[in-house]
Amino acid sequence: MREPAMRQPAEREPAERELFEYAVIRLVPRVERGEFLNVGVVLYCQRSGFLDLRCRLDAARLTMLDPYLDVEWVATHLGAFAAVCRGGAAAGPAGRPGVGERFRWLTAPRSTIVQTSPVHTGLTGDPAAELERLADLLLGPPGLPVRVPGGSGGSGGPVEP
Repeated sequence: MREPAMRQPAEREPAERELFEYAVIRLVPRVERGEFLNVGVVLYCQRSGFLDLRCRLDAARLTMLDPYLDVEWVATHLGAFAAVCRGGAAAGPAGRPGVGERFRWLTAPRSTIVQTSPVHTGLTGDPAAELERLADLLLGPPGLPVRVPGGSGGSGGPVEP
């Protein structure tokens, strides 16, 4: 007599991953010097219509780049970025277009003190969680150096200055 086949537990379907684009928002207090500090991340997923950003201002780190920088002025400019991200009348003309056009406006090259990095891409099943992950990775003080396989001298260790 054969034993009944055991039912396997239902495997969870992995969340369908979708393409996302993101850029780092940088503060360049003195454009002529080219020094910058990451102060935000903006993330866009076309398929889900997701567009949002996270900003973190660390006044101590900012004043290391420029002790005369008006941090409140910077916060106001980042607030304008957030308004465009949300869209609507409060953002003025830049808030009227669709989500994709607003992302392109936010990430357009600028020569002002608030700039964005080149646009990067990835895949995610959860755009909001990915935005939080990127903000944690890119906006705080740097952690330990990342070990790169096959890096300096084949040891896989960080590169020494």
